[in-house]
Amino acid sequence: MTIDSLFTNVLIGTSIVTGALTIKARAGAFTNTPTSSSFKAFQVTFLLIYYVAMTADWLQGPYVYALYSSYGFSGHDIAVLFVGGFGASMVFGTFVGAMADKMGRKRACQLYCLLYFLSCVTKHAKDYWVLMLGRVLGGVATSLLFSSFESWMICEHTARGYEGSAMGDTFSLMYFGNSICAIVAGMMAESAADLKALTPTDSPPWYYGGYTAPFDLSAFFLIVGFGLISGMWNENYGEGSRDKGENQISHALAIVYRDPGVLMTGVIVSLFEGCMYIFVFNWTPSISAHYSKPPFGFIFATFMVACMGGSSLFSVLSKTMAPENMLVGVFAVGSVALAVPVFTGATLPVLCAFLVFEACVGIYWPAMGTVKSKVVPEEARATIYNIYRVPLNGVVLGILLNDMKLTTAFTCCSLMLAVAAVTQSMLSKRVKYSGKESGDMALGKIDDGKAKLSNSDE
Repeated sequence: MTIDSLFTNVLIGTSIVTGALTIKARAGAFTNTPTSSSFKAFQVTFLLIYYVAMTADWLQGPYVYALYSSYGFSGHDIAVLFVGGFGASMVFGTFVGAMADKMGRKRACQLYCLLYFLSCVTKHAKDYWVLMLGRVLGGVATSLLFSSFESWMICEHTARGYEGSAMGDTFSLMYFGNSICAIVAGMMAESAADLKALTPTDSPPWYYGGYTAPFDLSAFFLIVGFGLISGMWNENYGEGSRDKGENQISHALAIVYRDPGVLMTGVIVSLFEGCMYIFVFNWTPSISAHYSKPPFGFIFATFMVACMGGSSLFSVLSKTMAPENMLVGVFAVGSVALAVPVFTGATLPVLCAFLVFEACVGIYWPAMGTVKSKVVPEEARATIYNIYRVPLNGVVLGILLNDMKLTTAFTCCSLMLAVAAVTQSMLSKRVKYSGKESGDMALGKIDDGKAKLSNSDE
């Protein structure tokens, strides 16, 4: 079997399975959730803006390394640039999360668009420190992306009085659609990069065309997203956070310290998402071991199809299984999948194992989003979400700064996921005995009158 036929057959098989799961999942959509026009309008409005924001992020991913390399920077210099981005996310992320809770999640989402836009502008400069500034801005923006949008949706959903059980459907659509955004963004980015070669301007060190074009396209989506957020979203805040005299970060840390459920959730998030980033850094050399030039874009598309299948599988399983119980199996299966490259380097079993892990990622995002909505208190939600990203980014920095062998990296991943499975099992029992079943979300018990909402940014 040739390399092209191998990856083609795997993509076809993955697409068939994903298509079947999607049909089954969407066939029963809204069976047990509100069908009011108000809820549907809210869901569509949120998802539209979320997809625009995620597309802007996905447009940048495939070409960051390639752009730095085209400017002539060494592999070590590029690694340090990446460290700058993850380090900024780790250091500043907690502060911007606290800001979101106190100053407003809508403002935080607008700030994401602004910071990421400025980061895109810096990509046109063949200057190391300008590019480092862009990495720092991008790191802070990423922290806002992965906390403020979700926090805004959860608070708004609750404040409008929608049923807690409907939130799982929104989470499923978020991450199912996110996979589609990734595939479409990859195609758009490749087309944009091919339009014109990288060309210097009359004002060094600025360039245009080539690998800078995907970032220009991302900037366009960020402008659109900023406009949509400004015109279509209300402002909301962490419950009571504007009235607290104490430091928001200290308050959030105190919650993590005294609530074992919040702490365990943070451990699980750091372990799984840390493994996810390790996987991102290592799947390319794993596949490249036997091929000089694998079709990486094709493989990436296959991964995204598997991730979509995982999101649809979540919708199917959630009808009979609580998300917190579902995650125990997800982590156990993921642990076995990422152990496969430790024992064999053969392309087919490794590729299949990676697809299984991507399906686990597809289940994880909506399931963990639902669990966090139950466990993390509304008053400091965005702050705590960003606190979770501190150890996560620490794991990523450790990987970037140490030249790990592939087998060592995947061994660490497998063990981390095994620990996550055990921790999740403990958390599941705690959620069950506290009465927070999936149909009776903790958020649903928040008094609507306590939600801080306004129709302006003032």
